[in-house]
Order: sequence, then C-alpha cells, then structure tokens
Amino acid sequence: MVVTETQEETDRYWNAIVTNGGEESECGWCKDRWGFSWQIIPRVLLEAISSPDRAAAKRAYEAMMTMRKIDIATIQAAIEGRDSSATAA
Repeated sequence: MVVTETQEETDRYWNAIVTNGGEESECGWCKDRWGFSWQIIPRVLLEAISSPDRAAAKRAYEAMMTMRKIDIATIQAAIEGRDSSATAA
C-alpha cells in the first residue's frame, strides 16, 4: 500500500506503475509489470472510511467502489454529501 497526500502524488505513483507495463484494477489497486499488486490510496480516503461519522464513511466507501484510480475530489464530495458529478470535469 502506498498512502498519498495529494492527487498529484496519487497520479504519479499510479501512472508510474500502470504505464510501465502494469495494469489497472478496482478501488485504487493496480499491478506492476512483475505482477505485484499495489494499492495507491490517498490518506483522505483512509481517514474517511474509518471516520466515526458512519454516514460519511459509507459514502466515501461507496464512491471508492466505483473507481479504479482514486480521485480525491470525488472522495471529498462524497464525505461532504455533495454530488460528485460536479467534481468530475
């Protein structure tokens, strides 16, 4: 697992693995060219799914389940209960 702080860092790790002979999977998971699995996961998502606010945690988890590479703006929108389509431009 690689815990990231920003979308740029998330993108950098994800792209380094996937574009160098790796492959995408779901929920922040990908495989490198040697077949090792990695989960590239922003800290905001880890904190959200362990939040005492169970409704926000559920929304963040459900948003993650629709993704391959994690999009922090969409996770943040889910935490706040906003429509994530407004962030996906």
